[in-house]
Amino acid sequence: MTLPETPADRARFVRESLPKAGLFSGHEWRISPAPFRLGEKMAEDLEKLGRVLLQFNKAVNRLYRLSIEGKQPSWVAAWLDQGKSADLIALQRSPAMKNEWPRVIRPDLLITDRGLRVTELDSVPGGIGLTAWLNQTYTQMGVEVLGGADGMLQGFASIFGDAPKVHIIISEESAAYKPEMSWLATRLNDDRFQIRDDSFSEFGDGDAIYRFFELFDAPNVPNAAVLFEGASEKRIRLTPPPKPMFEEKMLFALLWNRNLRDFWRQELGESFFNRMLELVPYSWLVDPSPLPPHAAIPEINLTDWSQLKGLSQRERELILKVSGYSPKAWGARGVYLGNDLSHADWSAAVDNALASFPTSPHLLQRYEKPGLVNFQWFDFEKNQIVPMPGRVRLCPYYFVSGDGDAARAKLGGVLATVCPADKKIIHGMTEAVFAPGAV
Repeated sequence: MTLPETPADRARFVRESLPKAGLFSGHEWRISPAPFRLGEKMAEDLEKLGRVLLQFNKAVNRLYRLSIEGKQPSWVAAWLDQGKSADLIALQRSPAMKNEWPRVIRPDLLITDRGLRVTELDSVPGGIGLTAWLNQTYTQMGVEVLGGADGMLQGFASIFGDAPKVHIIISEESAAYKPEMSWLATRLNDDRFQIRDDSFSEFGDGDAIYRFFELFDAPNVPNAAVLFEGASEKRIRLTPPPKPMFEEKMLFALLWNRNLRDFWRQELGESFFNRMLELVPYSWLVDPSPLPPHAAIPEINLTDWSQLKGLSQRERELILKVSGYSPKAWGARGVYLGNDLSHADWSAAVDNALASFPTSPHLLQRYEKPGLVNFQWFDFEKNQIVPMPGRVRLCPYYFVSGDGDAARAKLGGVLATVCPADKKIIHGMTEAVFAPGAV
């Protein structure tokens, strides 16, 4: 085929390549004629990051088990079990789930003036089909994207091993992502992959299930109990596993907790441990338990979390967000940027975080402001390129194949979300540009 040459031709090619059924229900975004250029150093860093994050997930898994066995502090498991149902806690602790961890790892990375920063890890991420489509579409225009044309497709297929059938189960809560996953399953051109609704239960022994719903939503998913039972009896391979600890943002507060420093150093190794501390902004769990009179919360130097409310706007370069196991824990909901709120609104957010600790713990993080980049999008109505100073979130997708020590995380592709510079929190808004990452 003849490659589109002008920016206008390239933008139209991208738009015309969109699947007829779309990729997200009721959601549009801006199109760029060019990929997001990462540069060689950043591309190399992203290629290496999967190993670090896989080792971190393995260490989290081990930390939880050692905590319930009394070989690490008991408050670790207590924090991670906070607000969960007895059934989910039992599943998380069951011998059958002992060595299970998420097979897809997607960090949210901000490009700051001081380098990349990881704000959270997502083990049930959207965007897999979108990124696969972007990679294929821009490759057809002669662009060398990270992961290659089929990296996302091959990566997703690899996480299920030799399972005879793979059932992708999407809940009503996650229905907006059904079009992209349907496109993905069709593009794999393999009868093994089928999209199922949340009532499907006709799986056979040895089948694999991809769980496209968060565990907080499990009570609303009719077949959740059947899936969890099949996984615990090892009749099916369920990924992500039913272990709510991997859906908690508080894992980064555990990483920074000084009481656990020796554990992290031993489990991650000095190099990976230092890399995680470099990437992750300082994080705290907002636990209202009283401190001794002479004690203070590290780094922020408060003696009581309610003192957060008294910080000046300049001192509130902080992000407060629900940790997980909540409908507010995804899609930029339940996220509060301290220096962007009035004193009254910030105080209300702090009070809510303290009050909801028993059921929905909150995480506090240093806010690392994304740096400015110059990007562009194509305005089809005006038929022109529109320059856009923006801020970027990078979402690399790592797919984990193999078990135990043989497990490997491979980068399938990178989704860049570029939002206008005046937006405080970066997410997939209508004004955002979605583009694949390229060197």
